[in-house]
Amino acid sequence: MRWRFAPHACSLMCVLSTARACLVPAAPPGKDFPPSGLVIRSRAAEDEAAGGSMLRFRTVHGGLRLLGVRRTSTAPAPSPNVRRLEYKPIKKVMVANRGEIAIRVFRACTELGIRTVAVYSEQDTGQMHRQKADEAYLIGRGLAPVQAYLHIPDIIKVAKENNVDAVHPGYGFLSERADFAQACQDAGVRFIGPSPEVVRKMGDKVEARAIAIAAGVPVVPGTDAPITSLHEAHEFSNTYGFPIIFKAAYGGGGRGMRVVHSYEELEENYTRAYSEALAAFGNGALFVEKFIEKPRHIEVQILGDQYGNILHLYERDCSIQRRHQKVVEIAPAAHLDPQLRTRLTGDSVKLAKQVGYENAGTVEFLVDKHGKHYFIEVNSRLQVEHTVTEEITE
Repeated sequence: MRWRFAPHACSLMCVLSTARACLVPAAPPGKDFPPSGLVIRSRAAEDEAAGGSMLRFRTVHGGLRLLGVRRTSTAPAPSPNVRRLEYKPIKKVMVANRGEIAIRVFRACTELGIRTVAVYSEQDTGQMHRQKADEAYLIGRGLAPVQAYLHIPDIIKVAKENNVDAVHPGYGFLSERADFAQACQDAGVRFIGPSPEVVRKMGDKVEARAIAIAAGVPVVPGTDAPITSLHEAHEFSNTYGFPIIFKAAYGGGGRGMRVVHSYEELEENYTRAYSEALAAFGNGALFVEKFIEKPRHIEVQILGDQYGNILHLYERDCSIQRRHQKVVEIAPAAHLDPQLRTRLTGDSVKLAKQVGYENAGTVEFLVDKHGKHYFIEVNSRLQVEHTVTEEITE
């Protein structure tokens, strides 16, 4: 077991969706955990013999390296739950982001021989991500830096005018915006991430909860829809008791979250949670859950392709947090019961299949003091913390 951080590692998880392939873990003889690399191959072994397609990677320091590619026009039949896309080689990728994540994606693309495009705000003219790309274009002229990277029309315009094949959203900014994923699709540009519909479903915490229930994944007791009044919060408290927690229905990252321990605290925390959610996400809708005290926070890295094939890359323990923000990530999680690990990873795959998930994502759970786990959310994007998983899948 190794506990390592990888701020320098070169991510290839972020571009795996460009391959028309399914994903199978490859571990060394006699070792089940952690996996030592990935073999990416056609859906069934006979497809290869029949002239299918295979992409094989080997692990290198900080990531994966492409060893070889053989392609033909033969493709396996897609799962009925997933959309089918015509295969189009990706020769140019734009990152609609800045900073560390943009540089990491550029590095991965360069290893694959893919040309890279950066976008930057007026204030970011001298930033490193602009220098690391093959091409760079100004967006959001006259706007504040954050607003520039949220300006979808400019980003789509740059992509179309410069023959970009795919857009990677990075994390933050537009990475969990279904309207951005849809705008890319409408412009004929591949969005490196889940489909717009899946991004929308996973971004709506109430709908994500309903999907988890349908998939048979345990959830924390909570409301089935956003509450519309303080009275509904009172009723929930009467049923389940304190403590409870308010959560923003249309966003995450710890904003719009308030823990309530008594009736006297209810009104003030409801008002504050609503205001925080409205300011952060443009929608103050809240839902209420029973608050699990002193839980472990465990998240599972998943990868999926367009044929409904899902794999997990094991878990990370992100229990050490400050104001609901993760401070330390440990992988594999220390002192985690093997049976609990199996349940966590199995439920993550089950949930991803239920929704037809594609690309990289993270399924998050709380584990109580009795070892029971509860689904809380899916981050339908590449997470900052994915580098830790890269280090245990060498």
